[in-house]
Amino acid sequence: MGYYPLFLDLRKRRCLVVGGGGVGTRKAGSLVRCGAEVTVISHEFSRELVEMGKSGNPLLVSKDYETSDLDGMFLVFAATDKRALNEKIGRDSEERGKLYSLADDPDGSCFITPSVIQRGDLTFAISTTGKSPALARKIRQDIESLYGPEYGVFLRIMGDVRKQILDLGHDPDSHARLFRQVIDRDVPAMIKEGRDNEVKDLFRDIFKIDFDDGIFTGLKD
Repeated sequence: MGYYPLFLDLRKRRCLVVGGGGVGTRKAGSLVRCGAEVTVISHEFSRELVEMGKSGNPLLVSKDYETSDLDGMFLVFAATDKRALNEKIGRDSEERGKLYSLADDPDGSCFITPSVIQRGDLTFAISTTGKSPALARKIRQDIESLYGPEYGVFLRIMGDVRKQILDLGHDPDSHARLFRQVIDRDVPAMIKEGRDNEVKDLFRDIFKIDFDDGIFTGLKD
């Protein structure tokens, strides 16, 4: 395996995107959604970036790229339409021990970003290491059809149930068999079909705990 898959916590991490076009916009948007502090350097910015920048994150800086722009950055994305500039950003980042990704050049990058599907706190990451974007797209579509928004709601409930079990002094590991029972009952299907009361009763019957109603608030969200 050529790549080491992992999920990074980027909250409050400083990240740099060089390039204000479509690719830079997508990279900046995904970084902001992950809680990163993003700077975008370019002489031109997409309308979407301009709108995003009104909040102060990302910070839009109209200037030429300079090596010093890498100072204090955790991740670097070279997303310009100039291959030579992207390669220079990569070399500068390599010399300074930065994690960097070059647009349309996975072989010249030290990491690549997968195709991502988000269902609340449930995240799917798909990569063909650049060998077949069409296959990655097909797999993404298959996963999206199998795992809808109801799985995000289900995961939130499971997390809240686990927290209440801890608050009550129980050991969640001792309830592993009960959690498996819940999973085997296809709760996401109940959520999708709006069978809210069945979901509440199922958790209470299996765990023999009168869970707070707040756990099940907004079940259809």
